Amino acid sequence: MKLGIVGLPNVGKSTLFNSLTKAGAEAANYPFCTIDPNVGVVAVPDKRLDQLAALFNSAKITPAVIEFVDIAGLVKGASKGEGLGNQFLANIRECDAIVHVVRCFDDSNVIHVDGSVDPLRDIETINLELIFADMEVLERRISKVKGAAMSDKSLKGELELLRSLHDHLENGKLARSFETNDDDQRAFINSLDLLTWKPVIFAANVAEDDLADDGNSSKYVAAVRKYAAETGSEVFVISAQIEEEIAELDDAEKLDFLHDLGLEESGLDKLIAASYRLLGLISFLTAGEKETRAWTITKGTKAPQAAGKIHSDFERGFIKAEVINYQDLLDCKTYAAAREKGLVRMEGKDYVMQDGDVVTFRFNV
Repeated sequence: MKLGIVGLPNVGKSTLFNSLTKAGAEAANYPFCTIDPNVGVVAVPDKRLDQLAALFNSAKITPAVIEFVDIAGLVKGASKGEGLGNQFLANIRECDAIVHVVRCFDDSNVIHVDGSVDPLRDIETINLELIFADMEVLERRISKVKGAAMSDKSLKGELELLRSLHDHLENGKLARSFETNDDDQRAFINSLDLLTWKPVIFAANVAEDDLADDGNSSKYVAAVRKYAAETGSEVFVISAQIEEEIAELDDAEKLDFLHDLGLEESGLDKLIAASYRLLGLISFLTAGEKETRAWTITKGTKAPQAAGKIHSDFERGFIKAEVINYQDLLDCKTYAAAREKGLVRMEGKDYVMQDGDVVTFRFNV
């Protein structure tokens, strides 16, 4: 999973990136301090892996990972060359979703590029820049297809769809609000890598005082939540400053620190949960002496396609999947005991994978 982080300058974007990835992107109280896209890879915390690895005495644990891409802060006019953000937008076109960091705190010591804190105005500013960038992509595509369609009539439908989508954006609307029930059209739009087609997770960056009640007392967070509900987006509340402090602690210290703040989970945990919900993702597990590993798939994935995540040969030569729920396996302590209780199932090609399935695939190539 790959997530692109966007936002205005000085909203806590790079501070959040630093704390999530510990990659050390420079964070400073002035615009454009991030002048190169920063990329960091983060392991998805999963207690099930440690438990299974202990059961199998695994030599290696491989968690699922999320790749974060942090770009320079966007400002009004970025799509026309203002600031430095636009030249990096291409770096997030291949992302699965966008994490939009929104400032939801008052602090006279931290400059706001527009002079005041207004989350909805900030969201609109970013949305417009992403819309303008997408319109440029569509205009180039339309120009290319228009010429080809003169000799190839089969491209007429594609040209009409591109023009309709461009008109939609021109009216200030996001691509993901473009209505179509045609699966082929949706697949085509998906292939365009439009920024405003991607699902969005809003990171409401609050002051420490607003963190304990999950931002419920903040008018800024309330505004972001209302907007997210209206647009089918996810929201999580975070204090980038607190996350930066948490990032320096080991696991035991982290739990104590969160407990002292009245929190049950870190911002990274919240972001991962929001990402999985938004993208409809689950994890299945493989376990053995050599390695215990988590594999990320979309809900509804069938066993052969899940096997293909491990290796294409597994999908091509799929025979059966030996499946058990991870908790059942832990409770039984061995496969042999689980089999005696009838908890290990042999599933075929139509089996839909479930979160927490521990699987051994049988195949023949």
